[in-house]
Amino acid sequence: MALRTAEEYKKSLRDGRSVYFRGHKVPDVTAHPVIGLATEHAALDYRMAEDPRFRELAVIKAEGKEYSRYYHLPRNSSDLLKRSELIAASTREAATLVVLIKEIGTDALYALHLLGAEMAARGKTEYRDRIAKYHAYCQDNDLALAVAQTDVKGDRSLGPTAQEHPDYYVHMVEERPDGIVVRGAKVHTSVVTNTNEVIVLPTRAMRPEDRAYAVAFAIPVDTPGLKLIASPHGSAKKDPIEHPISGRHKMMETLTVFDDVFVPKERIFLQGETEFAVFLALSFVRFHRFTAVSYKLPLMELLCGAGHAVAEANGISAAGHVRDKLTHLAAYHTTVRGLIEQAAAACTMEHGIAVPNTLLVNVAKYHFAHNYHQAVQIVQDLAGGLLVTAPSAEDLTSEATRDYVLKYMGGRKGFGAEQRLRLINLISDLTSSDYGGYQEVLAVHAEGGFEAEKLQAYREYDFKSVAAYARKVAGL
Repeated sequence: MALRTAEEYKKSLRDGRSVYFRGHKVPDVTAHPVIGLATEHAALDYRMAEDPRFRELAVIKAEGKEYSRYYHLPRNSSDLLKRSELIAASTREAATLVVLIKEIGTDALYALHLLGAEMAARGKTEYRDRIAKYHAYCQDNDLALAVAQTDVKGDRSLGPTAQEHPDYYVHMVEERPDGIVVRGAKVHTSVVTNTNEVIVLPTRAMRPEDRAYAVAFAIPVDTPGLKLIASPHGSAKKDPIEHPISGRHKMMETLTVFDDVFVPKERIFLQGETEFAVFLALSFVRFHRFTAVSYKLPLMELLCGAGHAVAEANGISAAGHVRDKLTHLAAYHTTVRGLIEQAAAACTMEHGIAVPNTLLVNVAKYHFAHNYHQAVQIVQDLAGGLLVTAPSAEDLTSEATRDYVLKYMGGRKGFGAEQRLRLINLISDLTSSDYGGYQEVLAVHAEGGFEAEKLQAYREYDFKSVAAYARKVAGL
């Protein structure tokens, strides 16, 4: 099997996995009122592979086989651009909420390939072989993958071995000839409730005394001892008229607990090699921030489009300050898009894999995150206070209220009350609902915070050359 249908994907999730929602175990994630919505959202990835509009972009044909483009190792800038286009297309189809069940997992696979090559160069070829075999297994079975990287950390000022108790970072508690046993927890783990496998990566540099914490592996989500405690954020039942995005689309986050989980030897990709922990962590980030900015593009598109549309509906589009604000939104989107396209074009080749330009990716991610809240402010300003005071969906259907809503909620000629309210509801869902809050927090913290992006950009920029130029011009 190389490509699965959406129904085959959903069926694969009915495996007895240990998922908990608000303290109760979930017997079937596909039938759960909240996680089931996330499952349907994620199934879009499989539907796109069958959709004639996207099939050429979503599916690779090679050597008589077909498989998801996500599993294709990028060999040049064109491969990176196609991947970025696919990520943006799927997020656009999902109304700005990323699908992520293959994007993030394959980011990790790419990083693991770099790790395998580095370790093979030092005589440890077994890791490279395991990684290649695991990649082929995921590709051939068209699996959905999650990544667990961020440890719960406890006291951030202390390293793994200096914590109050040892389980704040995932670590090995037993090493056996046939594998390892791990314990601890990861947080901010996206989509794992509705994926087939989870890839576990280190989150930081490790010292020699942290050997037990320098660990990377992959396991099926139904592995005994793996427990997923799902976040309830944004889980209230929503009317799709009032919430056109979050009423139809959902992504789950979990506290992911490893309660003495056994990992077989063939699924271990790092086992105590502390010197490689930070290499793997940063290699993943290099790919994942490229993915992140790619799926932020439709979000910026919608902010621009919604801002322009609501300015028209409110009859203010000719005002100079409105054009100025719309120009700011357009420049914001265009700058980030240009940076990510150039990051693909200026990629580096490492062990035969095309790696997006690290400086440009981090500048793109920082520019997106640093300016996101201002973009939200602009769109809210253009929309007005109806974002939080408008009548409800029921008021549009009630005999007692419908005529009043239709009479008084209209806008500029050509924008009837229902049209205008639907546009207002879209902007409210995007910017002032729990979904809007979710996106604002993601802008600050997801894929690394501001300081992480600035630090990486600082490291990558060639200050030595420009300082030498400055000294030359100064006559020093």
